[in-house]
Amino acid sequence: MTEDEVRNSAYAMPIASPAYPKPPFRFVDREFIIIAYRTDPDALAKIVPAPLMPVEPIVKYEFIKMPDSSGLGSYTESGQVIPVSFQGAAGGYTHAMYLDSEAGIASGRELLGFPKVLAQPKLEVRNDALVGTLDYNGVRVATATMAYKYNALDPKAVEKTLAAPGFLLKILPHVDGSARICELVKYHVSDVTVKGAWTGPASLELHPHCFAPVAKLPVLEVVSAIHILTDLTIAGGEVVHDYLAPQPTLSSSHASGRPS
Repeated sequence: MTEDEVRNSAYAMPIASPAYPKPPFRFVDREFIIIAYRTDPDALAKIVPAPLMPVEPIVKYEFIKMPDSSGLGSYTESGQVIPVSFQGAAGGYTHAMYLDSEAGIASGRELLGFPKVLAQPKLEVRNDALVGTLDYNGVRVATATMAYKYNALDPKAVEKTLAAPGFLLKILPHVDGSARICELVKYHVSDVTVKGAWTGPASLELHPHCFAPVAKLPVLEVVSAIHILTDLTIAGGEVVHDYLAPQPTLSSSHASGRPS
């Protein structure tokens, strides 16, 4: 293989058989339950990376079942998204994600910086309730329940809420273990069709775990819950802040307070 062939074919590891295809990724019948809860503001302040700013002490805990994901197959995710602002614009910072798909983990982490970790989430209907569970190597980390299709919502109104940008902290190491890439990435979903949306009573329970520390943002009060069935596309993102870029420095005269 020549150097030109390496450059022309390289986009993901391993080069002979990449772990995932190139984007965009189309998700059909993607099913969410999102439980918004109030948490400890001091704990939240330690989690959200500047220059993002928490909007209020609210966390959105998600379970997402994806039965038809182009290039990635069928898998389930669970994690936490925090409402934030960036340069005055509202969005959501993805703090933690746990899923059961190698291709989903590799593509999400390497391309955009989703904080994906291997675990065992489930989302299922049990009689009259949706039940989401997250286990990490057999240890229960999260349990959510929500009434099944309790009160219908306007799909068009819900579709507008999905237009808000998402923010990710993308970190890739150098060969010596230092950070080679450390960036704040913004992304959007597109081609969204909300097929149904509902709200209703819900509960959320989080348990401490050393490798899945979702309980470090404790549940003080469940605020709301939503169940969504949708099609959408994730195509890519943009770098909006580079933590490793050279920082501007003051001139020696300014630094000393002397007039220039």
